[in-house]
Amino acid sequence: MSDAGLVLVGLAIAVGIVGVVLPVLPGALLAWAAIVVWALAVGSATAWVVLAVATVSIGVAQVVKVLVPGRRLRAAGVPRASMLAGVVLAVVGFFLIPLVGLFIGFPLGVYLQERRRLGQHETAWRSTQQALRAMGLSIAIELAATLVATVAWLVAVLA
Repeated sequence: MSDAGLVLVGLAIAVGIVGVVLPVLPGALLAWAAIVVWALAVGSATAWVVLAVATVSIGVAQVVKVLVPGRRLRAAGVPRASMLAGVVLAVVGFFLIPLVGLFIGFPLGVYLQERRRLGQHETAWRSTQQALRAMGLSIAIELAATLVATVAWLVAVLA
């Protein structure tokens, strides 16, 4: 692969990493797709191993990022209806207030649903904090997996 091609793949991976932290783009998927393009262009055994590492890392993270925070939320007593309300308002917020609307809509949706369900600000706020921690954990899991894939790619390119 040419140097320009490597730079483009690297930029796509970097945008993917940013997309994991600021969920405007499907970040992990973008980084994985860039590694797929690189592996297809290079075609070496090393490239296929890197693609396998990226696929397993990001694939496992997609499952773990849902299961682990979800289990913690259930243990904390936050019902799925509250999480659904958070997701719905996050999507609405994403379109109403680009970039930050997602981060405003999710906790607002959880809080409003929990306030309706529980009736008190303090308990609704505690549930909302649990939901925010779960969201942060989910982002951290996906970011770690994307960074593992990125490091594998960098090692292969620089070696």
